[in-house]
Amino acid sequence: MGNFDGFHRGHQQLLTVLTQQSQLLKGPAVVITFEPQPQEFFNPARAQPRLMRFHEKWRFLTDQPVDYLVCLRFNTPLAQCLATDFVQQILVKQLGVKAMIVGDDFRFGANRVGDVRLLQILGQIFHFRTITMPTVMVNNQRVSSTRIRQALYAGNLELAGDLLGRPYFLCGKVVHGDARGRRWGFPTANIHLTDKPVSVAGIYVVQVLGLDARPLPAVASVGVRPMFSNHRVILEVHLLDFDRDIYGELITVEFLHKLRDEQVFANTEQLIEQIRTDVNNARNFFKMSPIIPSPSQGEG
Repeated sequence: MGNFDGFHRGHQQLLTVLTQQSQLLKGPAVVITFEPQPQEFFNPARAQPRLMRFHEKWRFLTDQPVDYLVCLRFNTPLAQCLATDFVQQILVKQLGVKAMIVGDDFRFGANRVGDVRLLQILGQIFHFRTITMPTVMVNNQRVSSTRIRQALYAGNLELAGDLLGRPYFLCGKVVHGDARGRRWGFPTANIHLTDKPVSVAGIYVVQVLGLDARPLPAVASVGVRPMFSNHRVILEVHLLDFDRDIYGELITVEFLHKLRDEQVFANTEQLIEQIRTDVNNARNFFKMSPIIPSPSQGEG
């Protein structure tokens, strides 16, 4: 049980133990999460950008040995639910829990008064095991969603990938755009992301899954396209040496390397020239670092 923002290495270790316990107890493996995330409910203006939207969590779990995803709507009644009532009414009565696997800093219940120790005590009363997962460390520092966001903000895709155990990705359905890129000779697959902030912004070298048996090389822009007064965050992906109608396709875009930040140019000609440079830089990246099959989201 948890927010599981990003499903990083620490979360993945928890999933491994969940699978082991499921086999030992001969019961289904269940992941419990919340929507919206508690921080978004209590203070939406100060909530951190997500590493994963809900459908990306769901898609990630489809490749994991998990039987059920239980998403609890985080609303006022749930926020005010006492920790003991949460365990008794939801975990025990409704879900019939036999074992709970949580992180060592897990908190639950109204005002976050519930902790691992309380969960252990309630487990003795209601006959379920509480298994606490230790902190996972990378380079002598704790793996956390916050640290991954910091790496993404800094443009350090390599560190973010180390903490996640895979490349950072976004996924979505390809929709029609304004066709500017096609007119300029750089057609793009457009994906509308969210009205909320995301953890990446700028121009990136990426690889695209879901269109071919292997990942496809590409260059992507994430942002609001400041030269065209657009306020919605859009992911635009230009696939290298690719010419196929993919409208309506669901694709996964894995971020490999940041090229630059978004910027405003004096005119369209300068923008087109910079796009040409970005594409060449992406090609050079793939010459130095050939694409290999990704461990995540293999089917897109």
